[in-house]
Amino acid sequence: MRYLHTMIRVGDLDRSVDFYRQLLGFTEVRRADYPDGKFTLVFLRAPGDGEDGPMLELTYNWGVDHYDMGSGYGHVAFQVDSVDEIGARLKEAGLAFAWGPGKTPDGRTTMAFVEDPNGYKIELLEYR
Repeated sequence: MRYLHTMIRVGDLDRSVDFYRQLLGFTEVRRADYPDGKFTLVFLRAPGDGEDGPMLELTYNWGVDHYDMGSGYGHVAFQVDSVDEIGARLKEAGLAFAWGPGKTPDGRTTMAFVEDPNGYKIELLEYR
């Protein structure tokens, strides 16, 4: 068994892709429109993951601009080289961390949370 991807639904595809690419450094791997189903899929890969690494799948259902988060979703987590570097990019874009930076509960790792344009929480962990 191998982990392939996580899919999230987004209300504004371009804004979401820009967020992940420009602010978090993801690479767009592939994109496809499905006119019969009226949706678009974009697969992104986090920096540092190899060509066969897991991806984030953004699904845009044409004409749907908002989804309810629900109470079951928590967050996705990514290891980063520098929480401060991402914080500077967020600030430059007029955004801020939703929480942090601070320490993990065990006090050994720097962490911060950011929300993407759809409200999905992303945990950033900096191991040193």
